[in-house]
Amino acid sequence: MAEHAGRAGFPRVARLLSPGDFARVFAVRRSAASGPLVVYACPAVIGTQLPRLGLSVSRRIGNAVVRNRWKRRLREAFRHVRLLLPSGNDFVVVVRSGSTPAGATGAHQVEEMIAALAARVVNRPGYAAAATAVSPATGTQPSAIQPPRRRR
Repeated sequence: MAEHAGRAGFPRVARLLSPGDFARVFAVRRSAASGPLVVYACPAVIGTQLPRLGLSVSRRIGNAVVRNRWKRRLREAFRHVRLLLPSGNDFVVVVRSGSTPAGATGAHQVEEMIAALAARVVNRPGYAAAATAVSPATGTQPSAIQPPRRRR
């Protein structure tokens, strides 16, 4: 069982961890939406080949139980489709509204949505050109991008 968990896990290298990573993906401003999900994408920092995932589930979605259920469902879907996603990209999935899809069919729907939205946003014309405006190649360091300030 530990062997299976290692292959299908969600290691740190597959996650967006810092606010700067999220800000870099949002700064590219390339997204696709369908149903309750919005997927933002950005080419990854040089040296990262596998796709990475960041999750954003607002308090508007529901209480902690509902938000955590969404995050578990999204992480599980990403685990299943990460090898099908375009490599060398960072993705942030934002949940807009709705209840968590239940059961095996719900899990399959979320997997299909993530894969389709990721492919749609990466294959749009101008994706690579928009991403170079925020890349280290133009002199703008991704770590120098500051996340937006929170409103209180």
